[in-house]
Amino acid sequence: MKKTALIMAGGKGERFWPKSRINLPKQFLSLTGDGKTMIQLTVERISSIVDIKDVYVATNQLYKNLVLEQLQGIPEENILCEPVGKNTAPCIGLGAIHAHVHHDDAIMIVLPSDHLIKNQKAFVETLREACDVAEKGENLVTIGITPNYPETGYGYIHYDKQNCLLSANAVKKFVEKPNIELAEEYLKSGEYLWNSGMFVWKVSTILHNYKELMPDIYEGLCTIQNSIGTDSYTEILNKEFQTFRSESVDYGIMEHAKNIYSLPGNFGWDDVGSWLAVGRIKENDVNGNIVNGNVVTVDTKDCIIEGQDKLIATVGLCDIVIVDTKDAILVCDKKSTGNIKKVLSQLRDLDKICYL
Repeated sequence: MKKTALIMAGGKGERFWPKSRINLPKQFLSLTGDGKTMIQLTVERISSIVDIKDVYVATNQLYKNLVLEQLQGIPEENILCEPVGKNTAPCIGLGAIHAHVHHDDAIMIVLPSDHLIKNQKAFVETLREACDVAEKGENLVTIGITPNYPETGYGYIHYDKQNCLLSANAVKKFVEKPNIELAEEYLKSGEYLWNSGMFVWKVSTILHNYKELMPDIYEGLCTIQNSIGTDSYTEILNKEFQTFRSESVDYGIMEHAKNIYSLPGNFGWDDVGSWLAVGRIKENDVNGNIVNGNVVTVDTKDCIIEGQDKLIATVGLCDIVIVDTKDAILVCDKKSTGNIKKVLSQLRDLDKICYL
């Protein structure tokens, strides 16, 4: 069966400020030291399954040219510009109707643009297995991540060990981000996966679920679909998309649908959610530091220092993040990286939007 992919690339990457900016967010940056951006790596790792001409990218109009520059060979009409961010349910629905128009029915792989995968071979094998499960019937497949510690920042997938289809397990339920006690229970039980936000299904299956579970959005999607390829497409897209409620596909569909299966992902996944991820994806020096740029350290341990041409010298620091860019410097305790968004909020309040 034909394979297509939807890459979700509309996020602002605010927790990676000051490198990630409105005009150049995280997914269009290279964070791995190989010169390839995150969205390039995302598309590259599925190239053996999905041809670039069958890849769709859901993003903001502001980033259309970035997508064209970074993804050589992608058809311009496959760049789906959302008029406004409405969370993942409208975004995925938009991708599904475009795939439906071009292919009638096909397998649809949905991936965020800002994940990193260390074991590409294992990842592709898992995706192929997910495609097989999706093709077997009206099945919705989610790829979870086998947890190796009690993470409280992710949602979890509770799966049924006794109910299998091929190599996938039926999903009992999706659960919200737990407290540490619950996270420890989930880890100990061996029946939970982290919810990674990666999905596989047939276009016909997901559209049927929109019709059944989100009929208001489905009606608008049908109106948009009828305009694809016409001069009125942009006008109708803007009009209908504005009316959609902001909803995640997890809450709108996955928590209520039938025939949901999950595959465990054991391929070195990282969602690169904050600067702390740099410490997981790059090699530390003998003092546990991650250093890039013109940097000198003295009695400095377990720090992340991202510099440029300007010399950064540190003395007696521990567990600090320092990021230097042309017009801004971030100095942050590792424990406080989740609060970087508050800096951006203050910049807006102070009308210093040139730094966003």
